[in-house]
Amino acid sequence: MFKKIEEIFSIPELRKRILMTLMLLAVFRIGAHVPTPGVNGQALSQFFQNAGNNLLGFFDMFTGGALEKLTVFAMGVMPYISASIIMELLAVVIPTLAELKKRGSEGRQKITKYTRYLTVVVAVIQGLAISIGIENMRAPDGSPIVFMDGWQFRFIATLTLTTGTMFLVWLGEKITSYGVGNGMSLIIMAGIISSFPGAVVNTFSLMETGTVQIIPLIVAVAIMVGAFIAIVFMETSQRRLPIQYVRKGNAGGTVNAGNSYLPLRLNPAGVIPIIFASTLITLPATLATFMPQDPFVQKINFFFSPEYPVYYVLDLVLIIFFTYFYTSIIFNPTDIADNINKSGGVMPGKRPGIETANYIDYVLTRLTFIGAIYLAIVSVMPQLFIRAFGLPFYFGGTSLLIVVGVGLDVIQKIESHLLTHNYDGFLKKGRIRGRNWS
Repeated sequence: MFKKIEEIFSIPELRKRILMTLMLLAVFRIGAHVPTPGVNGQALSQFFQNAGNNLLGFFDMFTGGALEKLTVFAMGVMPYISASIIMELLAVVIPTLAELKKRGSEGRQKITKYTRYLTVVVAVIQGLAISIGIENMRAPDGSPIVFMDGWQFRFIATLTLTTGTMFLVWLGEKITSYGVGNGMSLIIMAGIISSFPGAVVNTFSLMETGTVQIIPLIVAVAIMVGAFIAIVFMETSQRRLPIQYVRKGNAGGTVNAGNSYLPLRLNPAGVIPIIFASTLITLPATLATFMPQDPFVQKINFFFSPEYPVYYVLDLVLIIFFTYFYTSIIFNPTDIADNINKSGGVMPGKRPGIETANYIDYVLTRLTFIGAIYLAIVSVMPQLFIRAFGLPFYFGGTSLLIVVGVGLDVIQKIESHLLTHNYDGFLKKGRIRGRNWS
């Protein structure tokens, strides 16, 4: 193990990327404790604890505890994720955006720019809603949560929260460019992991008071271990489609130039559908907490409360929808078939072109179905168990999916650097190799 760490840090570029990632994540954690001007963080924390909103606590876990104290990073990167969802949906119905996506890096840069602009709009709306709703809140002991009222506070709070979100977006982009892994996903993962120590302490406190029983807790831990094994298996398994490469021989015929394969993950969409679904389903609960007097918001929140079955139905529908939707975005069977043909490859038994594309699409559709069911089960089933036995919400499968999925992605990127420099990876003489499902 120590030798492997030594090998990792012996590669200058990889060492620089890892240290850059850790440094930028440390900035995120420091900022999560910087209070928003005019807010009594202690009184707000007491209000949240007294409110007992499990779904809000789940959202707070995504921000690493920043929401509970309404610090500058209280909204996290959720406005950016919301903006990304909106942009992807708009690209389906607006031809101009669809064309931009086909223009390579230039088109992606423009879409990224538009997504940033939309993030500002979403962040301002959410920040203003939170600042308006929080003005009349009071802690259980009667302490005011806001030190100043009116538009002065609303302007300062909205500006602070929006700036905090945009800074995190910038931070995430820097991690993606100069660090290891996807920056936005790593920020969310860091927030979840930072909540674990407090969650463990809180669980023991609940056990001492008798609120949580030992047997259900042991069963919950066993379920999480089983979910962990399932996640690792699914995220590292592949369906490999064989490819044969041919070249012209000296006599004018063709000869076999080698064999390869097209690796397709059993869960092609990864953890992105979970992040998208979690963002949408927790947003109403967040706004409802800060706007308790608004009957319309409270009525909407009714459908997004874990106390009612409709919440789990919506969660399932969102996860399955985003699994299919995101897979269709990142995989284009026609483009894949064209690239295989241009590189001189053919799939055995399939004609180049439309037949190859149809076959890839057929396999992807089946894999997407498997991935959607897997994500739905791992996310929703632990939540049902938690609800039935009154366990803390942070034992859910969603947080585990994100942490393990993002963690595996980081490990695989580190491994690719090691293999490039002729080092072994982590498993099977250090390599994380995808299992082939034929």
